Amino acid sequence: MGVISRLPDLDRLRPAGTKRSSKRDFIVSVFLRQEGHLSADDLVDLIRREDHRISRATVYRTLHWMVDAGLARKVDFGEGRFRFEHSYRHPRHFHLICKTCNHSFEFLSSDIESIIEEVALARAFTAVQSVVHVYGECDACRTGRTASESVTATSERLFARDALRMAIATERSGLDFYTRAARIAQDPRGRQMFEALAGEEQEHLTTLEARYRELLAEDPSLEAQPTFLFFKGAANGLFAAGAEEVQREGVDDLEALRIGIRCERGSHRFFKRYGARFEDSEGKQIFLEFAEEERQHLALLIREYRALRERRRAS
Repeated sequence: MGVISRLPDLDRLRPAGTKRSSKRDFIVSVFLRQEGHLSADDLVDLIRREDHRISRATVYRTLHWMVDAGLARKVDFGEGRFRFEHSYRHPRHFHLICKTCNHSFEFLSSDIESIIEEVALARAFTAVQSVVHVYGECDACRTGRTASESVTATSERLFARDALRMAIATERSGLDFYTRAARIAQDPRGRQMFEALAGEEQEHLTTLEARYRELLAEDPSLEAQPTFLFFKGAANGLFAAGAEEVQREGVDDLEALRIGIRCERGSHRFFKRYGARFEDSEGKQIFLEFAEEERQHLALLIREYRALRERRRAS
């Protein structure tokens, strides 16, 4: 399933009591077709290329309307003027800003998000919006090398790519864990369950890898683009530590189930937490789909853990 760009329902976003405006709808459609960060004057120039009758004032009013409606974000890169970027189907993110060429590079980090949440919680502060700009010098300006002329992928596509990479890594580590758990399991019922889960992981892994190939086929430049999502612990798969732990001497069926429950619970919480936070996008869908899959596996492991304890008590 590839990333599909869809325009928002402007009728739904329009404030009560306001009339539909064809000019505003046109300006919104032009804005959402652009990538990067536009100044108000940049947007005026783009609009006037297609319809010179639309005034500068109308463009300015529409920009403010888009910010209020949640279609655009206003950002300040220290240039003495505001710029605007998509917020519709565009995940919240942070910026690296080159002070030499003024180019900005987007990224998202779970570590920064966690620190912001921790500080806000400690101060009993309700955080509504977080803005992080890191100023410095980009590689092209610092080394004198010419920057790549290739078209940079949208952050929505990069988000989908990185979300799929994380899901694939987690599925691979899950397959490794359940395969190893099945080998050490002594209880026939538990071994059968581990083998079945390993089979599910292999099936889901095949599906995710196919989605990843399809995404790259739609935009071959994605493979070479820098990482957008920086999520510590997720890059190597959320079951990687569990797969190592289950091989240790003395791990029995119950302990293997406990390790699996811990891994599935952590994976479910991770994907659900960030999936719920992201705005509508392919990446959000991937995270929420994966969270639901992990929830089902978690429930199965908990049931089997309780059943095995009961069987051991009865024996």
